[in-house]
Order: sequence, then structure tokens, then C-alpha cells
Amino acid sequence: MFGIGFQEMLIILVVVLIFFGPKRLPDLAKSLGKGIAEFKKASDEVRKGIDEAVQEAETEETTPDAPPSGDEPRSDPPPPSASDPASPPSPPKG
Repeated sequence: MFGIGFQEMLIILVVVLIFFGPKRLPDLAKSLGKGIAEFKKASDEVRKGIDEAVQEAETEETTPDAPPSGDEPRSDPPPPSASDPASPPSPPKG
């Protein structure tokens, strides 16, 4: 538990017992337990929120984009200009 052994835990408990006294120790343990339970609950909620966001992102990636509707004007490519090097040269007039 938390990387500490039995001897360290025993020393911590003895120090807490001396510092707070035997009368306040049950109340302290009770409030510590409530705090840990609330922390676990909050961390579970955060984890669920992150999981839902990841699932939404994955479904957005796998869902193909909707095809464009017929209401939008089509943009045809502009005709090749004379300065365009990829366009074929115009035949000579004459």
C-alpha cells in the first residue's frame, strides 16, 4: 500500500495517536475515509468523461464526411491561362 511497509505504517500510526490523542482518532479516521471516498468518486467521474471524449473522437474519425448537398454552387476549376506552364501552347495564327 503506497510503497510503505508495515514498520513505517506502525510508526505513522503511533505518531498520529500521540499527536491527536485517542479521543479524536476515530473522528479523524472517519473524515479521512470520507475524503478518500469522495476523491475516488471524483476521479471515476473524470475518467468516465475522458473515456466518453475519446469515444466521440474515434467515432468522428471513422464516420465519413457527408456528401455536399445540391444547394451549394459548384466551383469549376478556372480555364488554363497562357502563363500557365502546364497548359499546351496555343497554335500559331496565320
